[in-house]
Amino acid sequence: MPGPASRALLATSIGHVLPSVARFAAALGLTVHSSPQLLDIVDDRGGRGLERLFQRLARELTAAETEAVRVATDPPSDGAALTSRLLTAPTLAVELARRGVTVEVGVLAEAEFWSAYQPIVSLADRSVVAHEALLRGVVDGREVGGGDLFFVAESAGWLHRLDRIGRESAIAGAVPWLGSDDLFVNFNPTSIFRPQVCLASTERVVHETGIAPSQLVFEVVESHAIADRGHLVSVLEHYRTLGWRIALDDVGAGWSSLSLLAAVRPDVVKLDKALVQELPDDGARIVLKAVTDLAHQLGAVVVAEGVETERLAEEVTAIGADLGQGWLFGRPVRPDPPVPVPEPESRWQPVAAVSRG
Repeated sequence: MPGPASRALLATSIGHVLPSVARFAAALGLTVHSSPQLLDIVDDRGGRGLERLFQRLARELTAAETEAVRVATDPPSDGAALTSRLLTAPTLAVELARRGVTVEVGVLAEAEFWSAYQPIVSLADRSVVAHEALLRGVVDGREVGGGDLFFVAESAGWLHRLDRIGRESAIAGAVPWLGSDDLFVNFNPTSIFRPQVCLASTERVVHETGIAPSQLVFEVVESHAIADRGHLVSVLEHYRTLGWRIALDDVGAGWSSLSLLAAVRPDVVKLDKALVQELPDDGARIVLKAVTDLAHQLGAVVVAEGVETERLAEEVTAIGADLGQGWLFGRPVRPDPPVPVPEPESRWQPVAAVSRG
């Protein structure tokens, strides 16, 4: 894969393409020199601007247009060598492929990420005791939900990056208002290859924001947990050494749910939303009561998700759930103003030294 480039020449005989590319480049603060059928773009920031331009072009140009544009990065200054380089230059489509830039990567690179927070309440008195952070994004002025973002990220091979952004955005965004409440943060264990390395920046954000480790509850969806139980357990063991708690989300029917509870022994169990919303169905009640009873035997707190009516609140209280989450108690909201994820500037070192990896 080619490294960062500080200059790029783009050539094409299609009249409308280069003016569009010039506008995108200028908007990114790049220096643009235009001549008929040729653009000379200079990046004075070490290649970061050109990288963003390539990501933008992957989104904005059609496949046919990227095939019709030739691009030469960091071309030689000698006239004969320059001519030879231009004659053998790859198409923009090839250059984007060499750099691993796809439409999906372009979407994610241009997105503005932030976290919305949904309250979690005590069913006993309806007091707010925690908040779940939910990742959101804005792309071209449109808000995009977390499910779509993670689908695109997985397609683009960016899952580990987006999962890290989600964790750190959740923590940084909650600092001004969280107080003593708990904060639930989602994560996907497949995005964490070695916990000591992949979670180092998340540890740093927790340390720098001053949120008590005991306030953090990292939750994993049951379907993700089942995929590789051995890897999940190793990740969770590292979480616990940091003082963070564990929640198992979307716990529902079947042997897998009950055996997973026993294997993971989470601090919090979140009842499956779809099952909760089937109440007062007798089958759903029996299953949810069994899960709740086992969770309590293991010392876990039980959260009922998807509580949207007073009747559902009464039903989940009757089966023994401790906490409730759903539109009845509050919808996800964005804090105002949003707080950006802090950059890794601290000299603080994580609990497990990265140098071991």
